[in-house]
Amino acid sequence: MAEVVTIGLDIAKSVFQVHGIDAAGAVVLRRQVRRAHLLLFFAKQPKCLIGIEACASAHYWGRELSKLGHQVRLMPPSYVKPYVKRQKNDAADAEAICEAVTRPTMRFVEIKSPEQQSVMVLHRVRMMLMRQRTQLSNAIRAHMAEFGLVAPIGREGLQNLIRLVETSDARVPEEASACLQLLATQLKLLNSQILATDRRIRTSARATETGRRLMGIPGVGPLLASALVATVPDPKAFKSGRNLAAWVGLVPKQNSSGGKQRMGGITKHGDRYLRQLLVVGALTVVRYAQRHGARRPWLVQLLSRRATKVATVALANKTARIAWAIMTSGESYREPMVQAA
Repeated sequence: MAEVVTIGLDIAKSVFQVHGIDAAGAVVLRRQVRRAHLLLFFAKQPKCLIGIEACASAHYWGRELSKLGHQVRLMPPSYVKPYVKRQKNDAADAEAICEAVTRPTMRFVEIKSPEQQSVMVLHRVRMMLMRQRTQLSNAIRAHMAEFGLVAPIGREGLQNLIRLVETSDARVPEEASACLQLLATQLKLLNSQILATDRRIRTSARATETGRRLMGIPGVGPLLASALVATVPDPKAFKSGRNLAAWVGLVPKQNSSGGKQRMGGITKHGDRYLRQLLVVGALTVVRYAQRHGARRPWLVQLLSRRATKVATVALANKTARIAWAIMTSGESYREPMVQAA
């Protein structure tokens, strides 16, 4: 039996599919392995190249298999899909992964450390808590409106409704008031948990030198700086700042053919959470420039000829490029020099 040099591993919850080939490309290994026996199985295999789709638990298995001496490469699932032949099943997926990992033009995902994944857990938990807070706020407003009690949009309006619930207003029946008090109590707990999560994220952003330098960019706060450091473990994996912006999904979608260039809206590929933070930070800078003016001629000229949302996305793209330059060069942000007329 020839020696295995490349393995495609289709990971799952309990049963993993393994597809291995030799140096000539012939299939020499094709089997299923249970989760409990996976590390023992690879410990007995010769050191080889292992390809895995960058999905749930992929970074964990990438770290564990790397400790055994194997070379592990993670790939986006969308880049592996074209190599699947006909019907989709675990064996076909493992074969496609094995084929894709050998391609010289394949793009790979850097394996994250446990610390980087822990920071992203903070961000994901914060997102979940924010959604739950929105659901509770809408539920309180909707139930109070059934009794003719409405309040303006915003935090103060919601607090006015909560005060009516806490004081047992006569316009709210007793049974409804008891249920609404439960929602109000849960909302207070969520607010305290969100504040605690924000403090942890702020601490993680200031704990690294890169995070502190990123926060010097206008529109980049602790939330975005922490997410950039955790999501982009190796910024030098991108050849330029444009590649990072394209990976986030902040470049125009292209549908060109026959020498004709057709550019559309942004692609919205890549990390949705990171793109959202970049756009929100850019919108803050744009709003401030519209109200108080800006020292950046580029932004002023852009706002004069483009809509606010278009200018915001363009500024988010520029912010991503600046962030890449700061993360790769080790320098701090410098405001552009305004030339005299």
